[in-house]
Amino acid sequence: MEEIFIRRSIRKFKNIPVEKEKVNKLLRAAMQAPSAVNQQPWEFIVVEDKEDLKKLSQISPYSKPIANSPVTFILLGNQYNMIAPTAWTHDMGAASENMLLEAVHLGLGGVWFGVATSEEISKNLSRLYNLPEYIKPFGLISVGYPDGQKNEFVDRYREEKVHYGKW
Repeated sequence: MEEIFIRRSIRKFKNIPVEKEKVNKLLRAAMQAPSAVNQQPWEFIVVEDKEDLKKLSQISPYSKPIANSPVTFILLGNQYNMIAPTAWTHDMGAASENMLLEAVHLGLGGVWFGVATSEEISKNLSRLYNLPEYIKPFGLISVGYPDGQKNEFVDRYREEKVHYGKW
């Protein structure tokens, strides 16, 4: 699948909205991800309003590109759906990668901003969106039409990182 090899983090987007059907395809791709015991803990907030994107871009020192994205997805884990509570971040990681690969497939670019790795950023996001306690912030994915950057192949394969049968 070419998308796996050409996907790059795209942080600069053209001022063109992402079509609703593409937004829907991105959400569908995320929800097709594998999930521990099929718990599917994901919930999503789709942010397209420019003022809301600007506020969201201030959630962390690394999230500035969100302000100029046409759409940003907030990925959340619902604790009520967590049959295997220690696996929810794995499920959300798979959903995130599916969304990023689908973005490339649709001619878009995207970038993933971690949230669950920082208690402070998680709290900021929870406050900003008045999230109930059982909803856990995982990450943010901004998507749009790339402006200047490209999804292009960079060979990351390193033979020395592969071990067969032993270390």
